[in-house]
This record gives sequence, structure tokens and C-alpha cells, in this order.
Amino acid sequence: MLESPKLTRRSFLISSAAVGGGLALGLNIPFGGPGVVRAADGSPEITAWVVIRPDDTVVVRIARSEMGQGTLTGLAQLVAEELECDWSKVITEYPTPGTNVARKRVWGDYGTGGSRGIRTSQDYVRKGGAAARMMLVQAAADGWKVPASECVAANSTITHKPSGRKTSYGKVAEAAAKLEVPKDVPLKDPKDWKIIGKPVKRLDTVDKLTGKQVYGADVKLPGMLNAAIKDCPIFGGKVKSFDPAKAAGMPGVKKVLQIENAIAVVADTWWHAKTALDAVNIEWDGGANEKVSSASIAEMLTEGLSAEQAFVHNQAGDSKAAIDGAAKKVEAVYVYPFQNHACMEPMNATAIYTADSCKVWVGTQNGEAALAAAAEASGLPVAKCDVEKLLLGGGFGRRGFTDYVRQAVLIAKEMPGTPVKLLWSREEDMLHGKYHPIMQAKLTGGLDAAGNLTGLEIRLSGQSILASARPEALDKGKDPFSFQGFWPTGEHSLEYTIPNIKIDHAMRNTHVPPGFWRGVNINQNAIFLECFMDELALAAGKDALEFRRALMSKNPKSLAVLNAVADKGGWGKPAAPGVHRGLAHFRAFGSYVAACAEVSVKDGNKVKVHRIVAATDTGYAVNPAQIERQIAGSFVYGLSAMFAQECTVKDGRIEQENFHSYNSMRIAQMPKVESIVMPSGGFWGGVGEPTICVAAPAVLNAIFAATGKRFRSFPLKNHGIEWV
Repeated sequence: MLESPKLTRRSFLISSAAVGGGLALGLNIPFGGPGVVRAADGSPEITAWVVIRPDDTVVVRIARSEMGQGTLTGLAQLVAEELECDWSKVITEYPTPGTNVARKRVWGDYGTGGSRGIRTSQDYVRKGGAAARMMLVQAAADGWKVPASECVAANSTITHKPSGRKTSYGKVAEAAAKLEVPKDVPLKDPKDWKIIGKPVKRLDTVDKLTGKQVYGADVKLPGMLNAAIKDCPIFGGKVKSFDPAKAAGMPGVKKVLQIENAIAVVADTWWHAKTALDAVNIEWDGGANEKVSSASIAEMLTEGLSAEQAFVHNQAGDSKAAIDGAAKKVEAVYVYPFQNHACMEPMNATAIYTADSCKVWVGTQNGEAALAAAAEASGLPVAKCDVEKLLLGGGFGRRGFTDYVRQAVLIAKEMPGTPVKLLWSREEDMLHGKYHPIMQAKLTGGLDAAGNLTGLEIRLSGQSILASARPEALDKGKDPFSFQGFWPTGEHSLEYTIPNIKIDHAMRNTHVPPGFWRGVNINQNAIFLECFMDELALAAGKDALEFRRALMSKNPKSLAVLNAVADKGGWGKPAAPGVHRGLAHFRAFGSYVAACAEVSVKDGNKVKVHRIVAATDTGYAVNPAQIERQIAGSFVYGLSAMFAQECTVKDGRIEQENFHSYNSMRIAQMPKVESIVMPSGGFWGGVGEPTICVAAPAVLNAIFAATGKRFRSFPLKNHGIEWV
């Protein structure tokens, strides 16, 4: 996911009116102050990030969301590194978004997306740990009546070096919590890190394996009722009429009601609610969109490939003249479909509403956005609402939106004082996603007589996520994030040096709502560019690796990851009989990534992906083991989309309603993944999303090497390709 939508009240982060209590909300991150702030169990808070219990247990506060990517453990490592605590005694907790607002956003940004959970908060969370360590040391020194400079902290123990006296964090925590937070908080030199950079075990694994972990779908509260819901399956449609008579008399049913453009049933159990909902006779008004189809959308995008008007984002030299005067011209059109997030845990939220308060329990990628949605839906000021964040059963960008939170609160508002858990059915989840945007691309390249790339043009035609989710973030109508991987500079920069270039976007927005989908626009952009690079290399009569190397001499970090996968992947050396290789590289979310894939093809259409060597340079690697898992996990997502997944539109609605028609990788299809984690230092890049984009083009290039067939539209199942 690139970026979570901002709070639904646009002024939420900067206006005191939004909280109704006169709080001035700012972006400065204070760590605490004089006096003692206590956790729920009475233990003293040292800084906002650290609570120390008398038994030396260290509670690290986590503002970002954990959805399987390992952010919870990584952030705890950052705090613990500077705190110099005993890692075996570290646990974590989520402070609520409401508490964050009440404390002037002491924990900063709650949004988790764009692979930013660690890289954009690493500085201030480390300072939170370092400040707490300094305060604990000062408290011990004060007790001994010695200078703090004579004391050292390690493994939750403070030692007075001259005398050898020792004390534990738990014993001085109360006194430390009363101290003023230091203003100058130096951080360790990376060469001195002990926990950062180490493959420590995740803190959330045991509870998941034992079933102790509670997700949103698991929430149980005293007197809780359950709700099922059906929204109009045609985007933009509404309820024309409904007959609740049959459902109202069914077992366990408490209420049948209309919630905006949806019908909901509240019952004692979810199955009773769902069964009764199926019995409601609903007539939908699809409006103007009920005639829209995949074919009509494709026609609109195809028109955009040759349209005169487009938003230019990367331009240098005279690409038209270079291509017109080239010795050889290469042109190709690629097509990428809608994709669903298909989280294993469908959207859900539990809410309880009274005239004076509203509380929501929910797995969300943006706790503050969920809080704002609860306030809007309840009609109460933010100060009277709160959200209990839970671990997510999959997010991938979908849970950065808050439509399901709003629905839950609106339903609970009809049942004052009673907690109600809204759980979407799988079909509802598939039919009402925020889909990966559909996109086409026309790529044109010019080669001189020596086979050098002298000019490149890329015309994108398709949806803008920002135009739908955050129109205020558009740049004079342009969506910069549609160009991920194609930026002239920055964290999504094009790493090839091409003298004459033009990359633009003919924005063509459909009625299907787009959303941030793991990796977002790098998924299609990497396929477009990296497969076309192989097409250009072939036309130039050059090796695909050497062709890329010649264009990357000014970008050593990108060249380094490409060389790493080529070396370990055996590029240029004979592969096993029947095995063929393909390469890809990209820059995304501040990181440098590359892949070398090995595939074999039987009977012309049965593709086996044997292994993928993947390299990533994230600058600093907080937990290398978790980075390796993220690489492999992202490949499951990227390859599933390439081989098998698409969302098609018929009569204005999505056709795929469950996993039987939206397939995913099976264990036997998973290739061996050999990860090369090669942090070069000096910057903080993303992890969860960058690597997803190189698997598909590397495999596609290998398939071409094996078959001589170039596939330019997806998924491959539409070409008769079987994934074995």
C-alpha cells in the first residue's frame, strides 16, 4: 500500500475544532514531562514510548499497525536498542488514537502504508527509547548521589562504574518518570547497534500460533449482537426498495434496516444475520453505471494511449526527435487489470454507541482515520470517541479505508448501548473493495545503429487513486503516484539514464473505486518497463543484463542489487536443462530491488517457477530475517496476480465474488526464494512493498526466454498458461 487516505475530517490534524475540546494538535513529538503518567496497570511511563514495570518488564508503545509485515517487532527493536533493555522482557501495546489526540499526538502518525511504518518514525521512536534510558540512568545516579556520567546502562541494568553498584530499571522507574525529559537526545552510531540489524524473533508469533491473538472478527463483548450487510453491487448505485417482512421474523433477528446505500440485519449470531439478509427482497437502482463492462473500460483506456492531453511527469531532451531519427524503433502496449486485496479476514468492526460516547474495536491501517470516521458517523465530537486497534488479518492497503468502520457505527447507532459487530461476508468483501487501478501503457523506444537506447516514451492510460481517495493531494490535476518507479528523482525514481525521455499519464477514471494495493503502481510500472527493457535488448542484439548495466552506470546502488542477483542467479552461465532465466530491477519506496528468476515450460503452456534470487538494499535493515520473509511473501502476492488474478466488470459490478473465481498461489507453486539483504547504510528504505514488483517481470522475461512468446496482458491464465 502506498499511502493511507487522510482522515475524513480534513482539518482533523490541525484544527482544535475537530476534537471539540480545544486541543491544539501539532506534529511535534514530545516524549513526556514532569510528574508521573501511569499505564493502565499503574506502572510509570518514562517517555510516551516506554513503560517500565516493577518486575523489569518493558512495555513499548506501538502507534503503527501490525498486519503481518513485522512492523510491531521492528519498532520495538528500534526503541529497545536505544533503551538498552533486556529484549527477553519486552512486550508491546497499542495506545488508542483517542488518547493520542488527547495528548496532542504524542505518538505521532498512526497511518501504516507505503512501507513507511519504520522508515518515517525511526528517528523519533529511537529518541523515545534513548530519552527513557537517560532518565533511568539519571534516576539511579540521583539515588546514589553520583554523576550520571559515571553510570552505564545495559540489559535493563544500571551500573555505577567506579563502585560496581547495580540496580534494575524496574527499581528506578518511579523516580525516572518524575524527571524532566532531556532536550538533547543523541542516538547511537549504527556500528554500535546490538538489536537493530539482528534477526530477532517476532513478538507476535506465539499468540498467533496458540490462538490467543484476537483479530477484529474474534471480538466478543457482553451482550454483543452481530450484523451482516449488503451494499449495492453496482458502484454508485442505491437501494430502490426492500421488503424486510420475511427476514424480520426469522430466528434471532433483532432489526432489519437501511444504512445509506446498504441493507443490514442485526441478529444474535452472525449466521442468523446473514441468513436473514439473504431472505430480504432488495431491488437495486444501478443508475448510469449498470451498463459499464470490462470492454467499455478497456475501450476508454485504449483511447487514452493516443490522446493529445496527458500529465507529464518525467521529461528530458527531445524524445520524439530521437525516436523518429532512430535506426530501429520498438513499440509495445501492455495491459494490467483491476485487482482485489482479498484479505483473509473480511472487513469488520465492532461498535458501541450511546448519546455521550462511541467506541470501536477494529483492525485498521490508520487508527486516526478510523477515529475520525467514528466521530463523523456517530455525530459526536472526537473527544467522545475512541478506537481500540487490533492486529489485522491482512491489510495490503484495504484497511487504510474506513467505509466498514462507518457502517458499523451507523448500525450501532440504531441499537444504542448495545455492542454490535459488523462482519462482511466474503462476497461483500470481494464486491466492495478498493481495487488496484486498471492501467494500460504504450512504450516506444529508439535505438541507434550501435544498439544504444537514445529515446524512450511511456504513455500511461488509466485510473488515479488520488483522484478518488485524496483529490486534495493531486498536483494541479496530476497524480504523481501513478508514475511510481518513473520519477526523475526521489524514492520512486527511474534508475536508467536515457538522454531523451517522456513519461506521461492520460488519466481515465472509471466508476470502480481504486485503492492502495500492496506495492500500488509499481506492480504494473515494473512489468511495463522491465519487460520492455528485455524487448529493447533483444532488438539491439544485446544481453539483457549488459543492456541494463549500460543504462545504470550513474546509479551504483541499483547496479549493485542487479549485479548481486545476476551473480547468485548464475546469469551468463548454463542453467539446468530446460531452465531459463529472466531479470528485473526497480527502485520503489526508497529501496533498491532486483530479481533473477528461473523457470521451465512444459508442453508450451505449463510454467514452473523454480527459484527467484532477490536482492534488496533498504539502507538500514532493522530485522534481516523479517525482510527475507517480506520478500517471499510479496512474491506470493505479485505472482498470484500475474498468473491468476483479475477483477472483471459486467453490468457495472465486479464478477469475482469468492476465491473460486479469484485464485491464489498454492504451496506447491511457490518457488524457492533466495534473498540477498544488502543494506548499504545512510538512508531508510521501505521493505513490505518494494520487492513485490520485480518477481513478475523477472518471471515474464524468463518465460519469453523459454518460449519466445511475449505476454503483455494479464493474468496469464487468459493466454492458456497453466501455473504448475
